[in-house]
Amino acid sequence: MSEFRWTPINEIVKNGGALAFVEKEEYEKFFNALSPSVRQKVIESWGNPPGEEVNGIPAAMVYENKIVVTGVRYGNAVVCVQPKRGCAGSRCDGKVCKILHDPEVPPTHQYLATYRYLENTFGADVLVHVGTHGNLEFLPGKGVGLSEDCYPDIGIGTIPHLYIYNSDNPPEGTIAKRRSLACLVDHMQTVMTSGGLYESLAELDRLLGEYEQVKHDRGREHALKHLILDEIKKSNLDSEIRADHETPFEEVIRKAHEALGRIRNSQIHHGMHIFGQIPEGEKKVEFINSILRYDDKESMGNRVSIRRLIAEILGLDLDELITDQSRISENGKSNGQRLEEIDSLSKDLIRTFINSPEKKLSSIIRGIFTGQNFAEKGINPAISQNPEVSQNPVIFQNPEVSQNPAISQKTAAICERVLDLESRIEKSLEIEALLHGFEGKYIPAGPSGLIMRGRDDVLPTGRNFYSLDPRRVPTKAAWRVGQQLSGVLVDKHLRDEKRYPENVGFYWMANDIMWADGEGMAQIMSLLGVEPVWLSNGQLKGFSIIPLKELGRPRVDVTVRVSGILRDNFPNCLEVIDEAIQAVASLDEPEEMNYPKKHSLRMIEEGADARGSTLRIFSSKPGTYSAGVQLAVYASAWKDEKDLADIFLYWNGYAYGKDVKGEEAHAQLASSLKTVDATFNKVVSDEYDLLGCCCYFGVHGGLTAAAKQASGRDVRVYFGDTREPQHVEVRDMADELRRVVRTRLLNPKWIEGMKQHGYKGAQDISKRVGRVYGWEASTQEVDDWIFDDITKTFVLDEEMRRFFEENNPYALEEMARRLLEAQSRGLWDPDPELLEELKNSYLEIESWMEELAGDGEFQGGSVDIVSFEDVPDWDRKMQEIRKILR
Repeated sequence: MSEFRWTPINEIVKNGGALAFVEKEEYEKFFNALSPSVRQKVIESWGNPPGEEVNGIPAAMVYENKIVVTGVRYGNAVVCVQPKRGCAGSRCDGKVCKILHDPEVPPTHQYLATYRYLENTFGADVLVHVGTHGNLEFLPGKGVGLSEDCYPDIGIGTIPHLYIYNSDNPPEGTIAKRRSLACLVDHMQTVMTSGGLYESLAELDRLLGEYEQVKHDRGREHALKHLILDEIKKSNLDSEIRADHETPFEEVIRKAHEALGRIRNSQIHHGMHIFGQIPEGEKKVEFINSILRYDDKESMGNRVSIRRLIAEILGLDLDELITDQSRISENGKSNGQRLEEIDSLSKDLIRTFINSPEKKLSSIIRGIFTGQNFAEKGINPAISQNPEVSQNPVIFQNPEVSQNPAISQKTAAICERVLDLESRIEKSLEIEALLHGFEGKYIPAGPSGLIMRGRDDVLPTGRNFYSLDPRRVPTKAAWRVGQQLSGVLVDKHLRDEKRYPENVGFYWMANDIMWADGEGMAQIMSLLGVEPVWLSNGQLKGFSIIPLKELGRPRVDVTVRVSGILRDNFPNCLEVIDEAIQAVASLDEPEEMNYPKKHSLRMIEEGADARGSTLRIFSSKPGTYSAGVQLAVYASAWKDEKDLADIFLYWNGYAYGKDVKGEEAHAQLASSLKTVDATFNKVVSDEYDLLGCCCYFGVHGGLTAAAKQASGRDVRVYFGDTREPQHVEVRDMADELRRVVRTRLLNPKWIEGMKQHGYKGAQDISKRVGRVYGWEASTQEVDDWIFDDITKTFVLDEEMRRFFEENNPYALEEMARRLLEAQSRGLWDPDPELLEELKNSYLEIESWMEELAGDGEFQGGSVDIVSFEDVPDWDRKMQEIRKILR
């Protein structure tokens, strides 16, 4: 986004960015062969070939009446940047962002011409999308079985299509296969490592440890209390830890340990994966540990995780450690610190075994634990069965694993898995698989999923992945997690609001099914008060109603916005939830115990028919993908929260369910939103988080804004956490944002990993900052200190400025510009001195950009707020939506 705001077409041509110029007559040969309906839609949106100004929007990439195909040629290969698909020109605002006005807007002439140039003129034997993911497979058209009027099919033509894809992304990879005829070549997932603590967080941890050692010394205790309170404030933890005179200091200590445990035990990306490179040395140890640490015996075939093994060796209860990371043992260590130590010992075991696989298990364990001061740690090692050792527990010098057959067996199983994983990592031949595809040879199929959620069968990579059997969703393990989630959510709302939630707004994504076997689906079922019924082969037969007496609470209504990928790939799952809603709403139960029924009756009173009153599952228009809100935020095409709410309603007012396939239902969505008390999404793995994609704030944030506007009151914004499936959590969105910002975005360890990748690393940092802004725009859940620290860390820090200037000044400009926009909109209230420094810094950055931009018309750093009221055609559509809301 930031690059094209500074890049007029003449500069692209001048600097050698034009791979080819397509003459109007040449393009028309292709264009005129398209179906009449396709030609009409493209001309209405982008003018006659090669492109014309339409309603003030310039032609897309036209130079001297020729279409410019951008890219660089290397002998028999060309490298192109995929064309923009829903806007044109060197600017980004609400006027030129035509996809905002019309979700079905076709791609531009330049988009179509680029793909035809590659196929017909350049004569490509194969097309490789370097992805996860592009936009071709998300162009308007049918979800499956595409026709000549579907734009993905028009775009790809007849070129053999290879798509480099992350093996952890079956939702979007499946769309690439179904809608753009792709043969995937999957690649390994990024190495994960522990986030740890840093700077003021590490200092607070040190002070807390010192306090536990001296708290019986009144003089030192008093001094440390003040130091701890000061460090909590310095660390900005005072936004979540109440540290006033009315709060007992021990409660402050507990909360501080809890917050630090949540940060230190989150996993973060160790840079990025480079296609064709396998992790070596310490990265291999980290990678294997991130796989083996996953702990969910029910879904893992009772395989023991490496963390549970180490905890058992140490005589500790892993479940207890995870459940309460704030608990302090007699030796002053928190459970969170112990978990961190277990993670470190786990890596020691893996490292030792990889380096000396011929060693006896007893020798490996001895090497890891020799010199460990267990008395100091407050630990009674389980493998210390030797009376001589147990009588001298200060130093556990000589553990003999063979003295405990159960532990010996589990250790052997873990070591066997280490060897197996190492072998399959070595067999991951990603580039070789791509070249195999170039030769027109078979690329083997393989599974997909999150490797940190037990799916180590994705190794070796370099395969054409598939997803799963949707008839088995939710699994029994997922049902257990979903039940826990619904219970924790209801309990949290009872604590927060002193009443049950009547309606919970869900962002239900395909990754819930493909990554978590339907945990979210199970949660929705549990809230409604129904339970899955399975066949003997594990496939879902249907559901049964849970009696109110057994349920013990009212049935909670739901308003579900499903992703376009889930809508298209798992219609059977939608139908199960829709049928459950209809069944529950028809029960002969008191309204105060059956909120779906209560709300359906109200809708009927307002004029809905019986079927319409039970519609609760919504998405974008069939054949389109997006919630619209993220587009509006990035284009600055909104003036207030009401605009974002209207855009959400406009884009997502299409109902789905049993025999309902995208029925226009804006009124039903608006009516359902009126009773939403809380909105919800969840994290299932540290591989992905709420800053990982704009769709998270676009849907969840947009849903929240729409619910607030429809109901006229605040709604709770919740985020679930099933990273530890045995110990699920539901926290406030603000707390989840704080966790993710601290563990990744502001973490020097994560930043250094990104810096290893130059331009791309800088771009990813900038994207994450943009998503922080998106969450604040849509939910107002971002603390001011987060924007403060982003400014200090990335814009004002001299070393970081040099990194961006040398590698990607566009990324730095985008961040600084977005920060200034946040302040100007009242979303961030910085200290005047900090704001002045930011403004001065931006002026300098802007001068760099102007030198790069050269001559021609371009938007540059200007933030042009153009909402639908300023665009006549868009305004007409949106006024119809506002009538529904009124």
